[in-house]
Amino acid sequence: MARGDSYQLQGQQGGVYLEYVATPLTATGNFRNIVALTQTTISAMTSNFVTSTGAAVTSLVIPAGTSVGGQFKDISITGGKVICYYA
Repeated sequence: MARGDSYQLQGQQGGVYLEYVATPLTATGNFRNIVALTQTTISAMTSNFVTSTGAAVTSLVIPAGTSVGGQFKDISITGGKVICYYA
């Protein structure tokens, strides 16, 4: 059950570890936080992020050690290592 507080950011709801080796990987589910362990390229995702023109953000490069919070679904990576924490 989603709690709406920092509980999820602490990892108690669990998460998915993705490590790109040779083929794109996808984590399916509802996620609240993405932590890049190495520089990571997210090639596709559904999120509540928009560009300055209001278009959906469909790809993103996250530097190593960076955490990105939001509402994410179906995250695909084509490079790097991330932990996607469930909402």
